[in-house]
Amino acid sequence: MNFPNILTTLRFGLVPLFIVTFFSDSPNNVLHSAYIFIFAGFTDVLDGYIARKYNAITKWGQAMDPLADKAMQLTVLLCFTIRGIIPMWAITIIGIKELLMIGGAAFLYIQKDKIVVPSNSYGKLATILFYVAILAIVFGFSYGRELMMMVIIITAYAFVRYLMEALKQMKANKEKINLN
Repeated sequence: MNFPNILTTLRFGLVPLFIVTFFSDSPNNVLHSAYIFIFAGFTDVLDGYIARKYNAITKWGQAMDPLADKAMQLTVLLCFTIRGIIPMWAITIIGIKELLMIGGAAFLYIQKDKIVVPSNSYGKLATILFYVAILAIVFGFSYGRELMMMVIIITAYAFVRYLMEALKQMKANKEKINLN
């Protein structure tokens, strides 16, 4: 396992740490969980940078990196929704999209050729805006909820683009099989 994949694995471990910290009785628990969230985002950027710079991109990393991101994002949304910080409709929309993405990615990955559809720039933009929106909400900035609306719109568009790319790759894979 290479270093970028180790960072991705670490991000999976940050999910339960976020939950325990968020729901703890300690003072500033939301702020401390936000720091965990920021650290997860940092490791996401770092593993992608290292993987590209040192040609350490793996199929496992391409499949698990977005899954680790989705796990953290859904966890944050769920925790914030349980506490009433974010409205239920936000997690419903983003949650359905993320679960479809996870299921679709798993389905494509178990295919014979392990099809992996890499994230698109809209998905990356939505992720960055998600981090900004969550931090704006944590730190009490008035525009946090508006940013969350932007996240939902861009997330939906990224999903449509991802779906189109997945269908394109499945078609190409089917044509490749038919040629053999």
